[in-house]
Amino acid sequence: MSVNPLDSGPVRIISAQRDSARQYANPIKLVKNLWSYRELIIQFTRREVLQRYKGSYLGLLWSFATPLALLLVYTFVFSVVFRARWEGSTTGSHAEFALALFAGLIAFEIFSETIMAAPNLIIRNPNYVKKVVFPLEILPVSALGSALVNSIFSLIILLLGAAIIRGTIPWTIVFLPFMYLPLVLLCLGLSWFLASLGVFIRDVGHLLGVVVRMLFFLTPIFYPISAIPPNFQIVLYLNPLTFIVNHFRRVLLWGQMPDWTEYLFLTATTLLICILGYIWFMKSKKTFADVV
Repeated sequence: MSVNPLDSGPVRIISAQRDSARQYANPIKLVKNLWSYRELIIQFTRREVLQRYKGSYLGLLWSFATPLALLLVYTFVFSVVFRARWEGSTTGSHAEFALALFAGLIAFEIFSETIMAAPNLIIRNPNYVKKVVFPLEILPVSALGSALVNSIFSLIILLLGAAIIRGTIPWTIVFLPFMYLPLVLLCLGLSWFLASLGVFIRDVGHLLGVVVRMLFFLTPIFYPISAIPPNFQIVLYLNPLTFIVNHFRRVLLWGQMPDWTEYLFLTATTLLICILGYIWFMKSKKTFADVV
């Protein structure tokens, strides 16, 4: 399916249809709706990935160079200067610290990249709102798809590092796709909500930058939860990214099975966030054309 935003002629906006929130609350219908636009989602995801490095000499190689550079800096600061260590580490070396740090960064960067792009997804594509019959709900999905594609490059670096430094890649890596599920649900739900909110409140993007930076340090990326005083650990446990990052490390590095009780609760919570965000977006998008 191809869409030309410059097409002229009679215009019909999908968002002008009357609907009820109940019809969007069914997760099966949500999946079916997105699946029906799968070719368009792939097309837009590919465009997002290619535009990121369009005109640069190294192109996609920046997807490897950037995380490696950040990894070296973060490893020096937190393992050498602050002397942080991980409970699951076998040697306590800087190299193992770097692997644990990188695993947390992979999960957080998917979240950060998707969420930071969300408030501008609609307002930077006004043609899709005003001139074309277009499923606006796929824009956050394609932004998430681009972040997931970029995470694959970082994941390759992590697995190569684990094979070299630890001598093996844990068999528990087979559970990694399951670990991505709550992260995807969380990102989609918040992206739909923020993409809609960004249409009406243009300051959302600026506020979001502050919130994401706070979450960056309130997520156990550079330190284990045990390093935090017990009285303050509740703050980290209220952050769903805490559980996601920890489960990434369990299956990618420590060779531990996921805590299935914790995982199911997290998945159910993020699924609810996803559905609520989708309902908000689908109900509010009929007013986008009047604002954009």
